[in-house]
Amino acid sequence: MSIAFVLINTDLGEGSEVEKALKEIPEVHDVYGVYGVYDFVVRLEADTMQKLKDVITTKIRRLNHVRSTLTMIVVD
Repeated sequence: MSIAFVLINTDLGEGSEVEKALKEIPEVHDVYGVYGVYDFVVRLEADTMQKLKDVITTKIRRLNHVRSTLTMIVVD
């Protein structure tokens, strides 16, 4: 099992729309709204590292109102 935490910065005032879209992605296990540089911390789980990368690049980064991301892949 591959796990990653993704920090997400969104357009101002669009957090609730992004949060709703994130929760619809099956690999997203937790979504936390946070204060600071980033707006959300998301915990992802996938069967393989490739699947994890695909989810980040094709599902999360392409969401409307996502401005930037920072991915931290968990190592055992």
